[in-house]
Amino acid sequence: MTDIDEVLDLYDRWGAERYDEDVAQLDHALQTAALAASAGAADALVAAALLHDAGHLLALRDGPAGPHESVAPAFLAALFPASVTEPIALHVAAKRYLCAVEPAYHAGLSTGSQGSLRRQAGRMSEREVAMFETAPGWVDAVALRRWDDAGKVEGAAVPGLASYEPLLRSLACSGS
Repeated sequence: MTDIDEVLDLYDRWGAERYDEDVAQLDHALQTAALAASAGAADALVAAALLHDAGHLLALRDGPAGPHESVAPAFLAALFPASVTEPIALHVAAKRYLCAVEPAYHAGLSTGSQGSLRRQAGRMSEREVAMFETAPGWVDAVALRRWDDAGKVEGAAVPGLASYEPLLRSLACSGS
């Protein structure tokens, strides 16, 4: 059973690692969450912003088990409501979506995100866009994606992981 301590331990143990970006995983998570919080996002969306790349950390801990946008929500689903896990599950699709609906969006992606986009099937087709716009949580996923893109600044000053522990505990379904 996943609990908050296990989730926090992922970031403590593996957060210094990098994935496709110059900024470490923990720094990226904290920046993304801080951007969500400063935008006035709901608590669940701030948590999603913090945890959106937990699948990368799970792959470091356990070995690859599938796409990070599938692994993280599966790992977190027993602990958090869908309002946390749905935007996480859709944040890669949201990048593909934004590339399709905003032509200039792609040019603003980091080199790492442009590379991963190629591995993630590129921009969506018109049909995929229409389907994406019917998915529960798609609007939150797009917001999360924008914070994800902006949360890649080396040395940015943001609140630490411990500052999010009460939020995570308050959202945990099991009350842990």
